[in-house]
Amino acid sequence: MKKDIFDAYADAIAEKFHLTLGEMFTKTRKREVVEARQMLYFLAKERPMRISYIKRFMEENGCPVEHSTIMHGYNKVKAFVDSDPDYKYVVDTIAKQNAYDEGWAI
Repeated sequence: MKKDIFDAYADAIAEKFHLTLGEMFTKTRKREVVEARQMLYFLAKERPMRISYIKRFMEENGCPVEHSTIMHGYNKVKAFVDSDPDYKYVVDTIAKQNAYDEGWAI
C-alpha cells in the first residue's frame, strides 16, 4: 500500500516537473531534479510514511539516499510551503489530486 502511494506521488511530481521517472531517480544535483525528489520526500512523509520506507522505495528505484538527505529535503519543502502560497498550492494540488484519484483518505 505505501509503495503504491509513493509511486503515485512520484508519477505526479515527475509530470509536474516535466521529468521522466528515470530522470527523477538519477543521482544528479540538477536543481529541478533535486527539488522534485525533495517534494516527493515531503509528500510521502506527510502521508505519513516512515523514513525507512521512503529510503527503501528510493533504493528500489535506483537512487539510494541517506536518512539525513530525506530530512533535509523535507525541511526545505516545509519551509517553502510555509512561506510561499504558490508553492503550497502546487504541493496541495498534487496531494489532493492523488488522494482523489486513488480513493485515499486525506
